[in-house]
Amino acid sequence: MKLYMHAMSTNSRPVSLLIAEKGLPIDSEIVDLFTGAHYQEPYISLNPNSMVPMLEDGDFRLTESSAILKYIADTFDLAEYPKDLKARARVNEAMDWINSNFHREFGYFMIYPQVLPHHKRDGDKAQASTIEWGRKNSVRMLQILNDHWIGPGKKFLCGNSITIADYFASGTMTLGE
Repeated sequence: MKLYMHAMSTNSRPVSLLIAEKGLPIDSEIVDLFTGAHYQEPYISLNPNSMVPMLEDGDFRLTESSAILKYIADTFDLAEYPKDLKARARVNEAMDWINSNFHREFGYFMIYPQVLPHHKRDGDKAQASTIEWGRKNSVRMLQILNDHWIGPGKKFLCGNSITIADYFASGTMTLGE
């Protein structure tokens, strides 16, 4: 198996972290986002999305970090992705919430417009409005994360044991740094 990634990629970091912490036999190849290698051959032929991470397992490829984490966990029979149907559904739910709600508000509306030139809005008013929208909704999402997902008596998103949902969330949470 090979993981195509870049350390600056929000979505590469959680996968790389899981691989490193578990000592998994997965090779990694850096795709240099700063030189545009993700838009060039040979990478563009491997992944027309032009994004990282991408996992390659023989002739099988996955291009979404959530799916990659699940595939790796199943392949290596990791406890971080429980087999119990309800526990697994809770992990999937947390990952979907991070991706669909928290990352959207915190990443796309608050952080990215400030640090990535291609996410900056046209005009000062549009830029300020987007960031304020993201800030306001990020505060709400962080409150939900604190009160509901982690909540009282839990150490991690889905209980007292780390899951791939926690790894997945780490990429978005570290955007603030």
